Amino acid sequence: MNGLKDRLAAQAYAEGFDLTRICRPGDVPQVPDRLATFLSKGRHGQMGWLAERSHWRGNPEALWPEARSVIMLGESYTPQHDPLEILTHPDKAAISVYAQNKDYHDLVKKRLKRLARWLISETSGETEVKVFVDTAPVPEKPLGEAAGLGWQGKHTNLVSRDLGSWFFIGSIFTTLELAPDRPESDHCGSCRACLDVCPTGAFPAPYQLNARRCISYLTIEHHGPVDPELRALMGNRIYGCDDCLAVCPWNKFAREARELRYRARPDLTAPDLAELARLDDAAFRAKFSGSPIKRIGRNRFLRNVLYAIGNSAQPELAEAAQPHLSDPDPTVADAADWALKRLCGDAKEME
Repeated sequence: MNGLKDRLAAQAYAEGFDLTRICRPGDVPQVPDRLATFLSKGRHGQMGWLAERSHWRGNPEALWPEARSVIMLGESYTPQHDPLEILTHPDKAAISVYAQNKDYHDLVKKRLKRLARWLISETSGETEVKVFVDTAPVPEKPLGEAAGLGWQGKHTNLVSRDLGSWFFIGSIFTTLELAPDRPESDHCGSCRACLDVCPTGAFPAPYQLNARRCISYLTIEHHGPVDPELRALMGNRIYGCDDCLAVCPWNKFAREARELRYRARPDLTAPDLAELARLDDAAFRAKFSGSPIKRIGRNRFLRNVLYAIGNSAQPELAEAAQPHLSDPDPTVADAADWALKRLCGDAKEME
């Protein structure tokens, strides 16, 4: 199988993946305890699916008992620009690097399927496979650490000595017995950069995340109004947050993304908040077709934009927020009212 493993790595690279490592489905004994602690403290917020599928997420062997090996793959999406520079422009919107072009779920899954078909062909059909990327109850980061892709840093994301923090993870479960790679050890040392940069204090301790305070969770997963205390800390981040990833010192080893569709669209690197606030549902869908941003819908997106307008300290943006005071979605209307009060005082006086 060593020859097959070498050919697999070469084929994975040809398909666009930058790293290929192998582990066993049961090589993550720490996951059940970590997950149970996370859920018991309510740190998953509104992500009820984490609790509902915890029996699978905490035990990859239960997800597909026939699987004997897990092929873990990493693909770089390293940005060509400084993702933190946009935070100095309060009239512009900060969008997470991974969402500035095509949806990685679609791109990575297509690569995984092609690689899986190749593996079936190479073994004359004597293997079964299942591919996963982010949307299934698979503990991808612990499996990535067990396989040697990287280690879970203090910000809980996977860090690689080869790719830094900027890479997507995909997995192929297979009934083949493939020789596992050595797990990666922790190389964070005494560094606290990712913990200290977090604007909302979402890390109660190193290697622990409280999603309820994480801007990525708040802008993407959280439904309804955001706590006013946290709104004021979100700045101009309207979709996701890259702060803890961007400051990681291991990014000096990051590789440029080979996939052109991960490179930022010019209109999404620094879009005007005022222009985004004018998008109706049809315009929102058209602008973000093929983008992960489309998944949160116009109302949640507009809520985030209005919070950013409220944080801008630029009274001229009040004009963009004003029409949304009468929005049929109560969360949008509340966000507009909050933004206007932040910029101009009592919003009702402007009606």
